[in-house]
Amino acid sequence: MTPSTDQFAYQQCIAPDCAATFGIEEVLVACPQCGGLIDAAYEWDRLPVPGSLRVLEAQWARRSNPHAFSGVWRFHDLLPFAPVEQCVTVGEGQTLLLPSDGAAEYIGVRPGRLLLQYEGMNPSGSFKDNGMAGAFTHARLVGADRAACASTGNTSASLSLYCSVTRLLKAVIFIGSGKISYGKLSQALDFGALTVQINGDFDDAMARVKEVSQQLGIYLVNSVNPFRLEGQKTIMFRVLEALGWQVPDWIIVPGGNLGNSSAFGKAFHELHQLGLIPRIPRLAVINAAGANTLFDLVHRKGLHWNGGRPCRDAVAQFYAEMDAAGRRASTIASAIEINRPVNLTKCLRALEWCNGVVREVTDQEILDAKARVGAGGLGCEPASAASVAGAKNLVEEGLIDPGEQVVCVLTGHQLKDPTATVAYHTTDQDMFNKVLGSRGVRRAAFANRAVMVPNELDEIVKAIRLYS
Repeated sequence: MTPSTDQFAYQQCIAPDCAATFGIEEVLVACPQCGGLIDAAYEWDRLPVPGSLRVLEAQWARRSNPHAFSGVWRFHDLLPFAPVEQCVTVGEGQTLLLPSDGAAEYIGVRPGRLLLQYEGMNPSGSFKDNGMAGAFTHARLVGADRAACASTGNTSASLSLYCSVTRLLKAVIFIGSGKISYGKLSQALDFGALTVQINGDFDDAMARVKEVSQQLGIYLVNSVNPFRLEGQKTIMFRVLEALGWQVPDWIIVPGGNLGNSSAFGKAFHELHQLGLIPRIPRLAVINAAGANTLFDLVHRKGLHWNGGRPCRDAVAQFYAEMDAAGRRASTIASAIEINRPVNLTKCLRALEWCNGVVREVTDQEILDAKARVGAGGLGCEPASAASVAGAKNLVEEGLIDPGEQVVCVLTGHQLKDPTATVAYHTTDQDMFNKVLGSRGVRRAAFANRAVMVPNELDEIVKAIRLYS
């Protein structure tokens, strides 16, 4: 169907050979005609688009208005799929873009040229709240009463929080066996979600939640939902806002289900098409080596967007080989421990729009980078540090110049997965081996270990003088 004449927003299949359009009121996670992914799309020429991004700064003067306070909805003009008064907010998006000269030195760029976008400051502690504000708003528009997700932890925490705060929907979350940190699981349980644990990993949970949502008419909020990604676009709007609306040279982001990279590419493409930015930054998507589907497909299979016609046979063959070998995702970075990223094709499109690259990093590199980030006062979960580890490798390759401005996205708070942090810094070798050694991590190059001393004043004073 085509969008009605009184609607400025609609949904559209991203496959150019299909490009079918659908009304904003429909609940879709795939194109019913060709099975492709769906975008939220807009008739920009019929909308009051700001002539300059600086116009959006006026929202800061309206901080008593919850939608102006929201780090998502103060950019409503750039994701106008619902009337602003109907948009759902719990105060998401109060995040910071901060320099980290210690991490800059570690990765090899000049002081002041590395900036960390810290999404751990969101209400549930991760970037997911940006997207959940968008998905919940659409769920409200269509009258949903239940919402579901498959999760490695952060999506379930965010969904559960929005359900408990707003009381608009009831949450059903699917998790794999042993595939979620207690920090994240505790949020879903405490917030009252119905938690369904299945015998399998995230990819299994994702397959089941799609089937269950379709059969029971439950609203699906995973990032295959196009309105989730509309909310996640605003992470980049806040980056630009913090930079005085100047475009950085690089955006570097961890790659799991590939929702962020897809959303960021769409954000910059739209801003450029609207004439609101003069150029598009380069994008780097960083896989964990133990969950490196995108890296394998791009670098070993030659997969690319190809004008909207990526080789589906290559993807199908890759997945068949993966299944035949019984290969499961395995990384300390549990938030990106995903073998079948649902936004693969959207990410390929983003890579083309942003002249992007894909890299993989080991768990050792992730944890070392995480320790360097933490030493600068920003605690992040392991998956977040993949962006910094990837930046280091790109500088060493010579792809990133030390003078370029680099923004690494830290996707989640340190306390999302404290076990990995404690194990990295511990003096307990058994704990280290159990938590990290089993993942191939052999050393803690930047460990800040506790100093063991007798319970005697003189010995304590001596230790403090020695080590401080």
